[in-house]
Amino acid sequence: MIRPTLALLCALAALPAGAQTLRIGMKAAIDGSDPHQSYSPNRNVQMHVYESLVEQDPNMQALPGLAESWRVVDDSTWEFKLRPGATFHNGTPLRAADIAFSFARAGDARGLRTYSAQMRAVAGVEEVDASTIRIRTHGPSPLLPYNLASIMIVSAAAVGDNATEEDFNGGRAAIGTGPYRWVRFNRGADVTIERVQRPSGRAPEPWERVVFRFIPNDSARVSALLANDVDVVDAVPPALYGRVRTDARSRLVTSTSGFNFYMYIDSGRERSPFVTATDGQQLDRNPLQDRRVRLALSHALNRTALAERAMEGGAEPAGQIAPAGFIGHVPDLPVPAFDPARARALLAEAGYPNGFGLTIHCTGDRFAGDARSCQAIGQMLTAIGIRTEVEALPSSIFFRRANRNPANGGPEFSVSLSMFFTTTGAAPEGMSTILRTYNAQLSHGASNRGRYSDANLDRLLGAIETTLDDTRREALTQEAVRYAMAEAAIVPVFFVRSAWGTARNITLTPRGDQYTMATGIRIAR
Repeated sequence: MIRPTLALLCALAALPAGAQTLRIGMKAAIDGSDPHQSYSPNRNVQMHVYESLVEQDPNMQALPGLAESWRVVDDSTWEFKLRPGATFHNGTPLRAADIAFSFARAGDARGLRTYSAQMRAVAGVEEVDASTIRIRTHGPSPLLPYNLASIMIVSAAAVGDNATEEDFNGGRAAIGTGPYRWVRFNRGADVTIERVQRPSGRAPEPWERVVFRFIPNDSARVSALLANDVDVVDAVPPALYGRVRTDARSRLVTSTSGFNFYMYIDSGRERSPFVTATDGQQLDRNPLQDRRVRLALSHALNRTALAERAMEGGAEPAGQIAPAGFIGHVPDLPVPAFDPARARALLAEAGYPNGFGLTIHCTGDRFAGDARSCQAIGQMLTAIGIRTEVEALPSSIFFRRANRNPANGGPEFSVSLSMFFTTTGAAPEGMSTILRTYNAQLSHGASNRGRYSDANLDRLLGAIETTLDDTRREALTQEAVRYAMAEAAIVPVFFVRSAWGTARNITLTPRGDQYTMATGIRIAR
């Protein structure tokens, strides 16, 4: 029996009654409980209930999960040693069949929110013995552990072939191997999970029960923290940093996230719908296909001003795919200079000395400061001669229009801005998703909203995903990042900072994916 220390008992005494319940106030509401539909708020809670073979540290580096170790057997085979005693909440042991079932189910999922890209390399799963599995891949797959971190393992027997959303909402399918189990999912309001008995030798989580409350209004969420209605809140906007930081009842925790606010540029079409001549007439050709024009857009941006003023200190200027500490970050790659004169010269070189007309689209409610940043970017582009109008849209409308299938005309926008982060946290996977030539059959370019296509970048990305040698693969990754940025294939603007507010007697470990994990929250000692 594990007995609490004196320090822990003293800390518990300082908490209000019922302190074994952790109350988390979240900005985004959870809209589903199926672990094989990809959506960050949903995944945040699901990761407490289900586990993956591989977990990730705060910078998305691979850590043991249901697999305690792994190794490359040959160019198309990986071997994973399973964690001893891993069982589902109903007491049944984890089997290779559950892993194979979970991979197939995640790979076959359809819709905008899927993990098909992470599963594209997996050819099959076989059981070597009760504690060992081998995963066959379609050729070399060096990023397999990072891709598997996205796929949560479910019970094949409990889920079956026809599980519904309600079956995962506390029903027959809601059986994982994680430290918590589903108790209640009150759609649009709250989710409750409870601690499960861990196998012998594994320390229990400190919280018996965790309640996630959805409080979309920023001021209301912070007020709930200061009123002791919740213990932790996420997505504290920069405008409220001071309120949380200076109050004796709370503390502020911030860190740079992997979420990159990008300018997606329509370089794939001969004519672009929201680009016009200076007189408003349709242009015969799309200027955004010219690298010099795309570079002009980049040099028009005062990223420091956007991060410090438009985002009120809630961002860090970006000049590449991944921030420091993440896979694929290039340490000596500078943020593009704010250089309006250079931008105007590039436009003139490209044949647009008087600029052109442009409408840019962005989210207006995805994170604090997105619409304000978009308006500021519009003004910066106008200053170099690109007469820019800004349309900030509700996220639900923005993503529906931005992610239109090519069969229906493709993405609607000419230049759009939104933040993106791949669940693997790896720059190569991010580039394969947002920059690789679109190919639905190969799961390439699923979020390539500008339909950028470059044979050299495709070649580099293909080499990266088949190179098992770590040193060689890192060199290829840095080459791909440098190339994509030199071509202005996409224009990074800033990395969004994450911010949490906690009660004064609570500590929280910040994560690059912005998740609020009860497993990383402790009573301060």
